[in-house]
Amino acid sequence: MAAFPLTQLGGRFTGPYTLEFGILLPWVTPANGQSVEVKIIHAADQFLQDIPTVGLPLQHSVDADFGDMWTGSIDISKPAQLPQGNRWGRPGTYVYRFVVSDSNRGPIDWVIDPCAREFGVGKQSAVIVGAGNYPWSAGEANWRTPKLNDLVMYEINLAELHVNTAGAIDRLDYLADLGVNCLSIMPVSNIASEVDWGYLPVSYFGVDERFGGGNQFKHLVDDAHAHGIAVIVDSVYGHASRALFAYQYLYDRLGYYENPFMGPFGKDYFNDQGASIDYNRKVVPPFFLSVNQHWLDEFHVDGFRYDCVPNYWEGPFMGYAKLVYDTHQLVAKRVANGELNRFGSAADLTLIQCAEQLEDPTGVLWNSYSTSTWQNITLDAAHAVARGEHGAIGRLAETIGLAGFPTQVTMNGQTFAKTAVQYLENHDHSRFMANFGVVQSDEAGNYLFLLADRTRWFKVQPYLIALLTAKGVPLLFQGQELGEDFTLPGNGLGRVSLLRPIDWDYFYDDPGRTLVNMVRKLLKLRKSRPELRSGSHWYFSQTTHQNKGVMIFSRSLNNQTAVIATNFTDSDAQVDFTFPAAGTWHEHLVGGDINAAAGESKSLVITSNYGAIWTVN
Repeated sequence: MAAFPLTQLGGRFTGPYTLEFGILLPWVTPANGQSVEVKIIHAADQFLQDIPTVGLPLQHSVDADFGDMWTGSIDISKPAQLPQGNRWGRPGTYVYRFVVSDSNRGPIDWVIDPCAREFGVGKQSAVIVGAGNYPWSAGEANWRTPKLNDLVMYEINLAELHVNTAGAIDRLDYLADLGVNCLSIMPVSNIASEVDWGYLPVSYFGVDERFGGGNQFKHLVDDAHAHGIAVIVDSVYGHASRALFAYQYLYDRLGYYENPFMGPFGKDYFNDQGASIDYNRKVVPPFFLSVNQHWLDEFHVDGFRYDCVPNYWEGPFMGYAKLVYDTHQLVAKRVANGELNRFGSAADLTLIQCAEQLEDPTGVLWNSYSTSTWQNITLDAAHAVARGEHGAIGRLAETIGLAGFPTQVTMNGQTFAKTAVQYLENHDHSRFMANFGVVQSDEAGNYLFLLADRTRWFKVQPYLIALLTAKGVPLLFQGQELGEDFTLPGNGLGRVSLLRPIDWDYFYDDPGRTLVNMVRKLLKLRKSRPELRSGSHWYFSQTTHQNKGVMIFSRSLNNQTAVIATNFTDSDAQVDFTFPAAGTWHEHLVGGDINAAAGESKSLVITSNYGAIWTVN
């Protein structure tokens, strides 16, 4: 596969006063009566009525692999025909856009750069003059991405965790102390809205200005690594903005029947809002491999959470599967050459490639180089337990043990660790607490939206105990450990176009303090007990336990075993249980020891809406 010519594309400051621009536009040619111009202005001048943009006509050439390309450069030290008081030629941010002129349709304005590295307000792409390269800390060279089974993920929206990227950096002490070692960050690439989840991208190679741009994000990654926290980014590679993504917008405006980038592929779920990306097109696979390489090299990320994999899944040799294979091979080769040392060895890469394949989560592990996958099976089973459905406790016990999921897969003669991500909450769902009641307003009628009834906070405790001792990679959604309480519409703009920032006051009230202290204790225990990270799972499926709302399971590795019991009811439950080995079993949540002989049945009291964790060694 030919390498995507990224070094010739996008807006780039090549110094000392030169700006270079390039855009790949297959089938846009002078022979078809077309030309391309880039419009540039210093960002400080963009809202001033008397200062226009500077136009730079681009030159056409043909890339041997990908077709028609338009490039050009401008020396900003040379005066432009602009009114006095302009900032042209000064350091700072220059915003730009492309204009394609067609002999039949006239000028087509606001073609957004698909390869921009920086962004301005709204639809503007940007290039920064005089900022210099980000100064990575000395310790960054020593950073090593954690192994798959050691991960504890924490999903965040940078605008909601704590104001912005700088606020997120301020919370890294807290997250590291909580026990988190991997941030999963919702999309940060360019979109046109100030408030949006970011799942209809416009560009792919940079961090949007609303998050502080590229250097601010690098600061976050650098500081996260210094705190022992990996960073993965939410990558939306199956669809893009129908209205704004250049390869849809421009070719629609030109009236082309065919499109060199977009088209039906996979499930095409976003056809009403976005446009599907066609991995049969020659330019697409190298484009997205180049995106991954850019984020690995430029931003030092530790991997990717691939959004909506069904939208570009067509078997184990195309689309998504080929992308994660090519990314793995690229990283393995570079690690073998002494680069990207954070990923360990070429034979045992710690690169994180996490699929959101909710339709076939086991299949994506068997049939691709994904290291892990989201799956809603555990979440659905937990909801069923909360509703009191018959047999739901048994289903939950199986899913927290990832029944049917592989723990390792051999592909092309190499064996890889595999697992699934376990969660009770993520950005797609209302807070789990809403299962136990919602409120519409306080006494003064101040709530605009439904909130979970936070007086029922204690009901989530046994679910958190199960989650954080479960097989797989546990994931907490921002503020879950504080008892965050918002609900989420099933669809519409109210779902994606509102900010729901963490209420950090919850850290100080009784529910929040109790929950966060419990999560801290559980994550410390998970870190110290290898059987809770990598051990096998066994469910003790006594009907008498289920009838009392109790679930008991064990995690075992070598000679170490943990027994976990949870009680999902409002009453203490007394159950009989035979520990799997003789010895003194220490309980870690409230304390106390149980001396058990081989085969001896013990009567246990499991506290209501809580649980217990025993280990024998």
